[in-house]
Amino acid sequence: MSLGALLVVLAVGWIAVTGGLTLPNLVLGLAVAALVLLLFRDRFAKPRALSQVLRAIGLALFFLRELLLSAVAVARLSVAPNLHDKLKPAIIAFPLQLESDAEITLLANLVTLTPGTLSLDISPDRRRLFIHVLALADRERLVGELAAGFERRIAEIFNAP
Repeated sequence: MSLGALLVVLAVGWIAVTGGLTLPNLVLGLAVAALVLLLFRDRFAKPRALSQVLRAIGLALFFLRELLLSAVAVARLSVAPNLHDKLKPAIIAFPLQLESDAEITLLANLVTLTPGTLSLDISPDRRRLFIHVLALADRERLVGELAAGFERRIAEIFNAP
C-alpha cells in the first residue's frame, strides 16, 4: 500500500472515530494522518505495513464486537432479579504470552475497556496479568477466550511477517 493510500485510510479512520464529516475535520484528519506517517515513516515503508494495518483493523472490529456483547451481558446482569446471587466477582491471573510493553499495555487496556472486566496489575516477572471479573462463570473458558481473542490478535499485529 502506498503512503498516499495509507494517508487516506488513516484520514477515513479519523472521520469514523470522530463522527463528523466536515471540511475542517477532514483537514485535521489528514494532518494527523500525515504526522503519524511522518513519525513512523520507516515502519510504514516496509512491506509488512499493510498486513499490520489489516490485522489492526481486525482487532478493532473484534474489540467492537466484544464491547457490544459485554455491554449487553452487563446490562442484563444489572437488571436481573436477585442480582446478588448472579454476581460472582473474582480476580484471575491471566498467563501472558505477550512480551513487549506495548503488547501488554494494549491487552490490559482492551480488557479494561471491555465492560465487566478490569486490569489490575502485572506480576513482577511480567508473565501474568491480574484481571477483576464482575461475574466469573468458568475461569478456564475466560482465559481461553482472552488468549484466542485479544492476545492472539495483538501478537499477530506486532509480529506480522
